[in-house]
Amino acid sequence: MAQMIIHARELTRLYAVGDTTVVGIRAVDLDIAPGELVVLKGESGSGKSTLLSLLAGLDRPSHGVLTVADQDLAVATEHQLTAFRRETVGMVFQSFNLMPTLNVLENALLPALLAGKPLDPSREKAMRHLQWLGLEKRIDHLPGQLSGGEMQRTAIARALINEPALILADEPTGNLDSANGGAVIDLLVELNRSLGCTVIIATHSNLADSAASISIRLQDGRIAI
Repeated sequence: MAQMIIHARELTRLYAVGDTTVVGIRAVDLDIAPGELVVLKGESGSGKSTLLSLLAGLDRPSHGVLTVADQDLAVATEHQLTAFRRETVGMVFQSFNLMPTLNVLENALLPALLAGKPLDPSREKAMRHLQWLGLEKRIDHLPGQLSGGEMQRTAIARALINEPALILADEPTGNLDSANGGAVIDLLVELNRSLGCTVIIATHSNLADSAASISIRLQDGRIAI
């Protein structure tokens, strides 16, 4: 399945809560080709965040096959998962997840520095991204000094710094008003189209529906037909 950036078969994640087994996702089959823009829908508790966590290498499947960008995440070591998260995947979260004591430029640079990449080329790349995102005048500001839209654009710059093949956005418009939410979706669509990276957007919103090349709905941990 080398032509697929994501290949999953019978992908299952179960959680033990006391004496109860809770289903995150169950028996999900999925094939996503490079360059797709995927919109992932479903009610709260349907499994969207669980699936994104598995695709990001933040969690491990209980059962099944999961290969992302030729990396077998079901059997990867912790060291391999760390490298995968730094080099292959960019994450954009509803809550932004910026470091509050770092300014905009430092937040955008952080994944590159953690990956051991040289400072000067990484700084130049971060500045190009921040300029493209309209943040060149905000690079010295802390997250607490930014609007919600500016924080999410900073998070997008951070997600891009290591040139990931896959961008995963978990409710990226959830804390934004409609204007800023639409602008963030437009940016993710532009990333998909201009850079060719695969983008998966888990959302309750309809803002990205018209741009999606693939739409997937989860229900009770399974892909709804």
